[in-house]
Amino acid sequence: MEIAREMKRFWKQVTVEAAGGGYLIALDGRAVKTQGGAAQVLPTLPVAKALAAEWAGQGETIDPAKFILRDLADFAIDSVAADRPGAIETLLRYAETDTLCYRADPEDALRARQEELWEPLIMAAEARWDLHFPRVTGIVHQRVPAPTLARLCKVLDAQDDLTLSALTTMASLAASLIIALAALQDGADADSLWAAAELEEQWQADLWGREEEAEDRRARRLVAFGAAMGFAGLVG
Repeated sequence: MEIAREMKRFWKQVTVEAAGGGYLIALDGRAVKTQGGAAQVLPTLPVAKALAAEWAGQGETIDPAKFILRDLADFAIDSVAADRPGAIETLLRYAETDTLCYRADPEDALRARQEELWEPLIMAAEARWDLHFPRVTGIVHQRVPAPTLARLCKVLDAQDDLTLSALTTMASLAASLIIALAALQDGADADSLWAAAELEEQWQADLWGREEEAEDRRARRLVAFGAAMGFAGLVG
C-alpha cells in the first residue's frame, strides 16, 4: 500500500490480528500489505504493536515520513526476504569501507577524539566475533582481511530479515557496519553510537560553525537511527 502525498486518513480503527504464524495490522478490518503488495505478516507482537501505533498516530493528513517502522518492515519483506545474499553483500560493503577504520593524521587533534570514540567500538567487535579491522591513516582504501569478511557474513546470516533491514538502515546512516552491529548489543545507547557516527561532521561544525539546515538533517538522521535500533530490539 503506497502512501501518496497529501493523502487523507481513510481509516478509523487500527487493530493487530494473529495471522500466518505472526501478526498483521488491520485498518477498519482490512489487512495492511507491504508497498510491494505482499502480506505484511510480522513475527512478533511488539513489532506489530509498534507499527499499529504508527498508523494510529497519523493525523487527518497522512505524513509518509512518520512511517519509519513500516518502511523497515516492508523492506525486510519485499527486499531482504527476496534476496538475503544480496542484502548481506550490501551490508558487507559498509565493513569494507567502515568509517571507524579511517583516521586523521597522528598530529591532528581530531585523531585523539577518533581514538577515544571509535577504538572501543572496533575492539569490542573484534573481541566479540574474533575479527580484525585495519586502522588506516588517511583515506586510501585498505582491504579488510578475508577471514573477517567471512566471519561477518556468518554473523549477518544468523540475523532474521527484519534485523537485517534495521542493520541496513543503521549502517547506511552511520557509514559503519561496526556501529550498526554495536546497536544490537544489550545496553547499547543510540545517542552514544550516533555521536561516534557523526564525530567528523560535528568536529567540522565546531570548527566552522553550525548551519540550521545541517542541524535539522542531523536531528532527522538521529531519529531514523534510533527508530531502526528500537525496531531491531522489538524483533527478538
